[in-house]
Amino acid sequence: MTAKPLTLALAALMAATPITGALAAEVAATDVVAPAQAVAEAPARKPLFAFLAPKTAEEKAALRAERQAARDEKKLARGSNHAQSASAGEAARAEVKEAVAVAVANRPKGRLWCVPFARAVSGVEIRGNARTWWEQAKGLYARGQEPQVGAVMAFAASRAMPKGHVAVVSKVVSEREILVDQANWVKNRVTQDTLVVDVSAQGDWSAVKVANANGTLGRVNPINGFIYN
Repeated sequence: MTAKPLTLALAALMAATPITGALAAEVAATDVVAPAQAVAEAPARKPLFAFLAPKTAEEKAALRAERQAARDEKKLARGSNHAQSASAGEAARAEVKEAVAVAVANRPKGRLWCVPFARAVSGVEIRGNARTWWEQAKGLYARGQEPQVGAVMAFAASRAMPKGHVAVVSKVVSEREILVDQANWVKNRVTQDTLVVDVSAQGDWSAVKVANANGTLGRVNPINGFIYN
């Protein structure tokens, strides 16, 4: 009586053997990637601190070119917001000159100041000393570091000009040269198309020299930036 369960268990084990073999064959037939193959297909990892390794002349040249391209892209992005096409610049210049003619024809009696003139020509409705225009424009007008015809160049206060100064850009000559129309740069006079040269170290129009009547460039003047209408 006790041997019967053991016999039945042996029979079941023997019956299971073919099934196990079939499963093993099916598993063996599947497409299994070998460990060596998996390692071969894995992307190569760069060694730590690879940037410290010596570089060939070609690698150095490629790195310099990549950095220069990044600088050029950044500079282009900085100026793209308020860049003008040649045709737009000429149209804006014509508007500036028309506004200047009206301002001169309607010049008030007495002393001539830069602020009322710049306001009349540019349409930027800000009052008060010129040195305050940059902060007053915040949130009211677009501001930037790129010259644009019709924009107001806001001079910062300095020892030579405690009240600052404002002038209207009448033409963009080059990346670092513009012409401006302004009042009272020469005392009690309107001067047109005066040359202004960017002399800032970074080329961002934070410091300029303005041409004198004899054509020479004067002192260095600090600039807050340009106010766009």
